[in-house]
Amino acid sequence: MRPHVMLSVAVSIDGYIDDASPDRLLLSNAADFDRVDALRADSDAILIGAETLRRDNPRLLVNSSDRRLQRVAAGKPDYPVRVIVTAGGDLDPELRFWHSGGERLVYTTDAGAARIGDRLSGRAQVVSLGAAIDFAALLDDLGKRGLERLMVEGGGSIHTAFLSGGLVDEIWMAVAPLVVGDPAAPRFLGAADFPGGSNHRMQLADVARIGDIALLHYLPKEDSDVG
Repeated sequence: MRPHVMLSVAVSIDGYIDDASPDRLLLSNAADFDRVDALRADSDAILIGAETLRRDNPRLLVNSSDRRLQRVAAGKPDYPVRVIVTAGGDLDPELRFWHSGGERLVYTTDAGAARIGDRLSGRAQVVSLGAAIDFAALLDDLGKRGLERLMVEGGGSIHTAFLSGGLVDEIWMAVAPLVVGDPAAPRFLGAADFPGGSNHRMQLADVARIGDIALLHYLPKEDSDVG
């Protein structure tokens, strides 16, 4: 069984997930960051791409000690498994991600695994998916590890690959009242052949307000159509 896949993203009004400056653009507010922390705590694994790792240098931790205690009480590790996807294997072992939290997995290609070598020894398990990244095979492997809920936090190429592959069960999108307008900045999704094309309408499962942020909850698969 593959894990349930949830995309989590914060975007500007014009669909950007960051600007082109060296500093990370904070699209969420404090209450929304706490909501994301709760989603992480409810997940068995959290996944990002190597570009996001290099750009943002995140730790991908559950910050709330109460939520970590609840995970342990439920028989889970205090932190979800943290997953990196990299085709080329360009990973810096000095980034914060490798020095805190619990179990880590790296999915890569044969060439990427050769480039990584033993640089992540003791810090992550490296899994090659063959000549190219196969996201369906990645989900199959996570399922074999007993992981039931996967939270995908980006970036844009990762979101695009999952959604275009028909691999997404739900999307949580926080829309911030900002406009970026820079073609050099990263967007939520890139060009792809998405299932159903422009005629496929996702189900809008919920809408909420978090301060100045609009939170949208979508169910993208065909069996979620509402006609």
